[in-house]
Amino acid sequence: MANKPRVKVPKTAAAGEVITIKTLIAHKMESGVRRDSDGNVIPRMIINRFAAEFNGQPVFEADMHGAISANPYMEFSAKVEESGTFQFTWVDDEGTVYTTDKKITIA
Repeated sequence: MANKPRVKVPKTAAAGEVITIKTLIAHKMESGVRRDSDGNVIPRMIINRFAAEFNGQPVFEADMHGAISANPYMEFSAKVEESGTFQFTWVDDEGTVYTTDKKITIA
């Protein structure tokens, strides 16, 4: 139900630098309060969890609820001490997991 997530992480950074990470996932969100043409409630279908890890260690996590917008955008900072890989994970109400990862090199 979602398109490939878009993530922006600098390719290089200095040791100890605080970097900004931006993520966006296109996902058709349903709040669970709209009704279809027959008057039936359309079931809720949102991205309800986002997590970012660096080299297997948690960096940022967010639980999302019914008021989250379609195509959720997340921006956060992280301090990098070593080269490695950021892994990003989104989970929706059906349990579908979307992942992507980005590498960063300490110059």
